[in-house]
Amino acid sequence: SLATFSLRGERLRRRVERTERVAMSFMDAREHGSKIGGAGVASAQHEAIDRRERLRRLALETIDLAKDPYFMRNHLGSYECKLCLTIHGNEGNYLAHTQGKRHQQNLAKRAAREAAENPSALPAAKKARPAPRKTVKIGRPGYRVTKQFDHDTRQRSLLFQVDYPEIEDGCKPRHRFMSSYEQKVEAWDKKYQYVMFAAEPYEVISFKVPNAEVDKRGDDKYFSHWEPGKKVYTLQVYFKNGPAPSRADGAGPVGGGTGGYAVLASNLPPPPPPGALPPQFAPPPV
Repeated sequence: SLATFSLRGERLRRRVERTERVAMSFMDAREHGSKIGGAGVASAQHEAIDRRERLRRLALETIDLAKDPYFMRNHLGSYECKLCLTIHGNEGNYLAHTQGKRHQQNLAKRAAREAAENPSALPAAKKARPAPRKTVKIGRPGYRVTKQFDHDTRQRSLLFQVDYPEIEDGCKPRHRFMSSYEQKVEAWDKKYQYVMFAAEPYEVISFKVPNAEVDKRGDDKYFSHWEPGKKVYTLQVYFKNGPAPSRADGAGPVGGGTGGYAVLASNLPPPPPPGALPPQFAPPPV
């Protein structure tokens, strides 16, 4: 019948169309180098769109707009780039612009112009950093530590005397206080701090002292002195009055009769026998 003939013709037409589509897909895949049934290779326009989107997401995670000197929001609610004089609808669009070629070129031009106008102001990253000295260490210096007590102010103090007989010519010893959290030799303990002494070509030595506030109100309490003739570096430290640290086992303050201000030298050899001390540096009577 006519209806049956029309139905067969429609089926034949659809089969031919499917065959043509498969053939065209195979030809496109063979021409562009992709698999049959795949989406094909993205065009240059789609690659640029995908690149801008990836740069926008990366900028959203790493860039803080509050610190961008060229970012500005106008009265219309849109965003402007004061360097390139461009307008953007949202923050993501602005961040994608900052990663683009135009913005980067303008940044380079401005940096070149500022360098030409003020050649003395070099960036901090380009300044030459002094190379660390590489000297052969000859060992640890000798030292003497005296615990003192002032009966008038009821303060306890420490007197450090470090011998540097082979110190380099023109070199002066230095000292500084270091927190327990700065060192990596012992376990952290907020009850203590370290006093470090350094001089070339000797190794750096440190002493573990209570983490009490140092009294610097007078020159007779906190001072350091270097004697070039005897090669002895002297440091006196007074601690402000406060509760003395106790032992972990509850047996009382560490350091015996000195009330807790014992000096522990970490990984240091035993000190040399003490020599004759000046009268003003003599330890208090027991």
